[in-house]
Amino acid sequence: MNQITDLITHFTSIQIMDLLIAIGIIIFFRIFSNIVSYILIKMFKFKSKNSRKIKQSAFYNPIKIFIRILGVYIAILFLKEPLKISNEVMNGVTKVFEILSILTFAKGLAESFTLESSLIKKMKSNMDKDVQDSMFDFILKLVRAVIYIIAGFIVISILGINLNGLIAGLGAGGVILTLIAQDTAKNLVGGLVIFLDKPFIVGDWIEIEKYEGTVEDITFRSTRIRTFENSLVNVPNSLISSSSITNWSKMEKRRYKTVLCIQIDTPLEKLEKFKSRIEDMLQKREAIYDDSIIVKFDEIADNGINILISSYTDSVDYPSYLREKEKINYKIMKILREEDIELAYDTKTVYMKQD
Repeated sequence: MNQITDLITHFTSIQIMDLLIAIGIIIFFRIFSNIVSYILIKMFKFKSKNSRKIKQSAFYNPIKIFIRILGVYIAILFLKEPLKISNEVMNGVTKVFEILSILTFAKGLAESFTLESSLIKKMKSNMDKDVQDSMFDFILKLVRAVIYIIAGFIVISILGINLNGLIAGLGAGGVILTLIAQDTAKNLVGGLVIFLDKPFIVGDWIEIEKYEGTVEDITFRSTRIRTFENSLVNVPNSLISSSSITNWSKMEKRRYKTVLCIQIDTPLEKLEKFKSRIEDMLQKREAIYDDSIIVKFDEIADNGINILISSYTDSVDYPSYLREKEKINYKIMKILREEDIELAYDTKTVYMKQD
């Protein structure tokens, strides 16, 4: 009886020692994960002496996480014999380790395809400067999606799931997924059309059908527009690619136009002087293009003489355009008063028949 008790005590002490060693392995890998990750990144960025930039690398955290996962896996392998872990359980642990490794690597690879990545910055500096950040970011999102899709297929393969059987087993659900995929494909193609045609970029003020506002983001499925009411609208890319788009941000100049109806009995000499003064006023304004100024006797209306005043201003954005328009209107009103010219109003004479 004493021999059995001693054997159990001895066996338990061995297990405890093995557990302590396994915990030590995990702690060791955790402590040195930062150092090993730093050294591995430094090997590929040997020219970089900035430790902060090395730690900001897309693969720094994934490598660190992988090393910690590896430490846990090695600790479990070490405990297999002492704890009599079955092969089925170990196979499951190995699959979990492989899946976590694949996902960690995919995350690091995907994060290396961002606008902030040093590799992408270097690639973009060697490309055509006409390639906008928003369009370039769209391509990077597509690349990241492909990386995660490939990683997903590898994970499914590790789990031993038959894709053909899975798709066949969907039945009616497969038809629904197909319809959803068609809609997704349309939006993706629409996004590619936006990228190729470049009708707008992030930050542009656009108008499409009943939506108008500033583009905040362009994704695979939709384009996010911040309206002037400060609401956020997600417009499907398929709708945008098949609609007419007005990009107000692409305006090089904005037109000022007004029509003044002068009283019909205004002397022609006054009319000519008024036109001349309006032209002089517009030519003196720095924001007005001189070659675009038009001040003409447009037509004889039912209630007066229509004077067309038109010109282009370099005040493109709407607030500055309104300010310039207001100043011109003030000047016109001042000239009208100085020349003692009255505007005509739409009037009608009604004859009443008396019995």
